[in-house]
Amino acid sequence: MITRRKALKALGISSLGASTGLVMPSLATAQAVSDQGNPLRIPQLAEGELTNNSRQFQLRLQRGSRNFFADTATATFGINGDYLGPTLRFRRNEAVSLHIQNGLGEPTTLHWHGFHLPTSADGGPHDVIAIGDTWNPQFTVVQFAGTFWYHSHMLNTAGEQVYKGLAGMIIVEDDEQQIELPSAYGVDDIPLLIQDRRFNDDGSFQYMSTYEDTVVGMRGDVILVNGTRQPYFVPTTKLVRFRLLNAANARTFVFAFSDGREFQQIASDGGCLETAVTMNQLELSPAERAEIVVDFSDGQDVRLISVGKVSNFPEFPGAMSVMMRSLNTQNFDILDIRGQGRLQDSAPVPDRLASIYRLPEAAATNTRTFRLSMGAGMRSGDDRGPGTGSRNGNGGGHGGGNFSINGRRMDMNYINERIQFNTTEIWELTNNSPMMHPFHVHNGQFQVLDRNGQQPPANEMGWKDTVRVGSGELVRIIMRFTDFVDEKNPYMYHCHVLEHEDRGMMGQFLIVE
Repeated sequence: MITRRKALKALGISSLGASTGLVMPSLATAQAVSDQGNPLRIPQLAEGELTNNSRQFQLRLQRGSRNFFADTATATFGINGDYLGPTLRFRRNEAVSLHIQNGLGEPTTLHWHGFHLPTSADGGPHDVIAIGDTWNPQFTVVQFAGTFWYHSHMLNTAGEQVYKGLAGMIIVEDDEQQIELPSAYGVDDIPLLIQDRRFNDDGSFQYMSTYEDTVVGMRGDVILVNGTRQPYFVPTTKLVRFRLLNAANARTFVFAFSDGREFQQIASDGGCLETAVTMNQLELSPAERAEIVVDFSDGQDVRLISVGKVSNFPEFPGAMSVMMRSLNTQNFDILDIRGQGRLQDSAPVPDRLASIYRLPEAAATNTRTFRLSMGAGMRSGDDRGPGTGSRNGNGGGHGGGNFSINGRRMDMNYINERIQFNTTEIWELTNNSPMMHPFHVHNGQFQVLDRNGQQPPANEMGWKDTVRVGSGELVRIIMRFTDFVDEKNPYMYHCHVLEHEDRGMMGQFLIVE
């Protein structure tokens, strides 16, 4: 039996540390994993139909309901189903055409997160699908093999629509990739869309019901994996590849196994790393993805968990200090793995996974600075919101303000940046707010140059589209802007805490000749 004490000991967390912010959820709560649990749902794999040199996908956005709790129905949004969507399988260098029908009863969009494509197909807030209408984006898949996703990007309501279930995973395959990895979908290649949710007593989703929700974003006390509460998985092979997607609105997870076992990270947001990185903890902020390979040949029961982070935020009067000191400090059970005595053999992870060309800093023709700031009672840096609160650089005062980038809130009629076509740029991301923000750039993948002048860790040396920017941190990224020019229709960059995005922490850029 896996006990809390054994799990913390295996991860090197002391009982004292556990009592100061690393408290496992009570077995009396809805989050507690029961003796029975529920088999992990594996989303349907949609491969489309190849017609006229294009792979066609049919997607219907619809309302539904699901019993996350026995005998209690929860109203949901889904894509070709009651909650979440199918896993779409794309192929590199293949054209795709998606026929999307909006049956939600409210306007929405659908964004292809991590893809390099024309603005007309991006699915950002300008690409609204009206009630009852259809949208038919088309593009060629140029991404490397990897794990991506799709989700609502409706202006001001993306958070609520994703919270209700408007999201799904995308797997890109590459016929030219000659490495051998676990790849039998649902057998040894397992999608894990991890979300935290909060429920009302009647079983309905509880969304934006507290002041804290408006400040730090929506965080829940119930974990859903692929829409499954209290999930378990039974391996049939010695090695299993998990495609981890932090699909939470705002919560950061630190993934580990309850016995402290090591695993190999083989891919980040944009595809394979050059070589596997061995670790026993992996932090993913909202929208980040990682592929890991885990060895279950010992046949032992084990649990995938999320380890609460230790907060060093200072204590001072007011709600802000309380919120920041408790942020992401909770531990969660994610997935029970039920060990088996007889497992099929698996080929070892190859020594070399990919060859990644590092974009040279010297190739950059321009450098831009993006300053992430938040208000709502946390006067950060140069914020000019109402009130007279104190200022200490990274929050800590009071008196209002807004969520912004470079001092501006999102405005659909304002273009923040114009970028010269076919150039390479360095973006310097700074954060003068009291909490971390995951920064996402539309139109493909970038590389992380450094964090506060230091080389990023090995698992951040691959291609990325979302990067964590901690309070007071400077993160530099480098990106090329090729293939698509559009002097009227913009791409987005934004914080991927969806409630921050909805409240203004987003900007727009054009790629111009």
